[in-house]
Order: sequence, then structure tokens, then C-alpha cells
Amino acid sequence: MTEIGSTVPRRQVGRLLRELREQAGISLMAAAQELEFSRARMYRIENGEVPVRKHDVIAMCSVYAAPGHMTEVLIGLAAESKAKGWWHAYGDVVPAWFELYVGMEQAASQLRSYAPSVIPGLLQIREYAECVFRGWHGEDEAAVENAVAVRLERQSLLNRRRPVAPRLEVIIDEGVLRRATPDTLGMQKQLAHLVNASTRPNIGVRVIPFGAGPHKAASSGQFTILEFPAVGTASPEPTTIYCENLTGALYLDKLAEVETYESVWGELEAAALSQADSDDLIGEIIKTSDSDL
Repeated sequence: MTEIGSTVPRRQVGRLLRELREQAGISLMAAAQELEFSRARMYRIENGEVPVRKHDVIAMCSVYAAPGHMTEVLIGLAAESKAKGWWHAYGDVVPAWFELYVGMEQAASQLRSYAPSVIPGLLQIREYAECVFRGWHGEDEAAVENAVAVRLERQSLLNRRRPVAPRLEVIIDEGVLRRATPDTLGMQKQLAHLVNASTRPNIGVRVIPFGAGPHKAASSGQFTILEFPAVGTASPEPTTIYCENLTGALYLDKLAEVETYESVWGELEAAALSQADSDDLIGEIIKTSDSDL
């Protein structure tokens, strides 16, 4: 049996083409007629069910009056749609500036994130995010401020009403909570924010204590499991694993890959404290840091 490629690139091509068509105020049927595509073909393209050829991307972008930089992105994604697994190398076929993951995050109905080294972006407050981005941008205050603004804007999806806000589950290693930052008061506010966030119905924050010892995910690094809702009569997009490092991001959606990470997540849940005990531990860490001031 021939192994099919990752569906991630073509799903993003479909999503972006649909957004461009809707922004242009063109109906699916009108676009199909203009492009001389069948309605069924348009539907399959926009739902990421089939790869899209470069010349079709160019034709669709022309009809939708898409800006040149978006046409560039779509051509790059289309070229990647036959890859067996998809590694998005920053600045390679798809430009480094294009935030592919953000679109997937916005579309997800549930996000599960393991954080072994840093608090996940969706739960970072301004002070903590500034500390993180200063490590990247140094004294370039404009770059730091821009990166922080984008990060905080992303968090609005947790408060939205339509579509329903996604469920966010986070498991954090205790060491992340105890790692000092130059802004001690800011770190205290960050820890308090985690406890407050966990009281919301769509957010869960649990901690793996030092006492849990080594666990199965110890060598996995940070990852996020994204699950997607069904839209109309279309099947939901497949669950996707997102792993990022310094030079790119890996997107995994094959069943065996997803099952492996689901198994690891189960191990993490078994090792983590309950929500209530996690809140208590975070509270103790806040008190300890307060006594050091």
C-alpha cells in the first residue's frame, strides 16, 4: 500500500483559498464557473481533500485578486502537499514570516500542550512574554513589542463566542514554574495567572512535580495536539501534532504518529498532579518567591 503524504499543507491551502474567495465576495459556484472547475472539485480543494497544482493556485489567486505575498505562500504550500511527512523549515519553500500554525490554532476545537521548558504562549502574560522575546531579540525593543503584541492577540481565541472557544489543556513541568526571570514580580503575576486561568471552564493547567521522576515524555520536547471540529457535512480535519524547534516546525497527522503522542499524553496525565493539587503547588511557589523579595 502506498503511503500517503501529510495532509497538513493541502489543508492549509484549502483553508487559505476559501478565506481569499470569501474576502473577495465570490460564491463557490461563481468561482467554479470562472475557473471552469466543477463545484465538487472546488469543494474538495477548499476542504483539503486533494493536492492543488501550481497553475491552479495561480489561477485561483488571480480570480480572487490575492496579494502577491499570499500567492507566494500558497504556491509554496501546494509544492509541499505531496511530502510524506511535513517539516516546515522557516524561510524555505514557505516564507518564514508566514504563521501557518496560528491558522491551525484558530481552527482547532481542542489544544493539548506539554510544556517542559517554557509556559505555553496562550497562557503567557505580557511581562513573561517580554522576557521570552528579549532572549530572541535582545535590545530591539520594537521587535520585542511587536512579538508580544502578536502573542497576546492570539490569546483572544480562548475568549471568543463564535465559533465556540477551543478547550485548552496544558501540562507543565514544575521546573518551568520555578525558573527565575529578571522580573520577579512579573513571574509571580504569571504564576497567579495560571491559577486564575484554570478556573475557566475551557482551560486546564496541571503540573508534573519533581517527585514524579522520569517519565515517557522526558525526551519528547514541547508539543501540542490539535483536534478539529466537523464543519457542515465535511469530515473533521485529522488530529495533528505540532512540534517546533529553532529552525522549523514538524506537523504530524498520520494515525500511527498521532497514536504515539496520544499515548505519551496519557503518561503525562498519569504523572501530573490533579488540578486542585497543581493550583496548590503553584500557590506554594508564589509564596516562596514572595519571601525572597
